[in-house]
Amino acid sequence: MTTSQNGQKPIIHVIDTEADALYELAMSIEERSPDVAGKLCEELDRANVVAAEDLPHDVVTMQSEVEFVDERSCDRRKVQLVWPRDANLDQNRLSVLTLVGAGLIGMQAGSAINWPDRSGKERCLRIVDVRQPERTDRAA
Repeated sequence: MTTSQNGQKPIIHVIDTEADALYELAMSIEERSPDVAGKLCEELDRANVVAAEDLPHDVVTMQSEVEFVDERSCDRRKVQLVWPRDANLDQNRLSVLTLVGAGLIGMQAGSAINWPDRSGKERCLRIVDVRQPERTDRAA
């Protein structure tokens, strides 16, 4: 699955309980980070919301370990997508309340999305691999 030729974004999937928590997070930062809040809400609005047991194993969820490549710069990164309180860039723990984090949520291995960075420059992020940790509770 990739971005289509007509520029449409790929289909994304979000776990129902995570979607609710993510909307709340986005609303909580709307005043201080309107760009991130807006992009996260846009992604959640277009997401296919499913129960955790119905989610494909290679979809980026909270706590997933994600390997992705910026196809324009060829930079490859491996991060864990986390809630803001758990973010730590030295440990490659990327908050979902960053532009890149908001762009990764719900993406499936093999898919790509054109996504802005902090400077407003578009990047093409391609998901290389997704690993799910063992867990019982996915939402914060």
